[in-house]
Amino acid sequence: MQLHELKPTVVRKTAKRIGRGGKRGKTSGRGGKGQTARTGNSTRPEMRDFIKKLPKLRGHGKNRSRTVNGEREAIFPVNLTRLESVFTAGDVVSPKTLVSKGVVAMASKKVPLVKILATGDITKKLTIEGCQVSKAAQAKIEAAGGKVS
Repeated sequence: MQLHELKPTVVRKTAKRIGRGGKRGKTSGRGGKGQTARTGNSTRPEMRDFIKKLPKLRGHGKNRSRTVNGEREAIFPVNLTRLESVFTAGDVVSPKTLVSKGVVAMASKKVPLVKILATGDITKKLTIEGCQVSKAAQAKIEAAGGKVS
């Protein structure tokens, strides 16, 4: 090993000094105003982790009280293929029977609103009560001999 072949074990790297004229004018890469733009500011790591864990309100527009309707009940969609596999011919399909068979879950301790959609085919004669039914699904159910009330 020669003297000119020696290399330092630690790289000497100095922090880039900004905010002293030159190519980085005005905010000098510090963003906007405030605490983080000042010298000597360093957020403590544990505070940074705490701030990251706080949830951000997203997808509600400017005024959440105007854009979100808390009273609107969610409608659970149920496809005809699911009815075909769970129910037997001659059964009555209602939100209560759907909950008892495990097709739909209770929504805040209430029987949910249900809409039956036309995905799939149905061959069994079923009676639909107390559910919203799409026009295409109603046509398929009536074609199979069932009825919607």
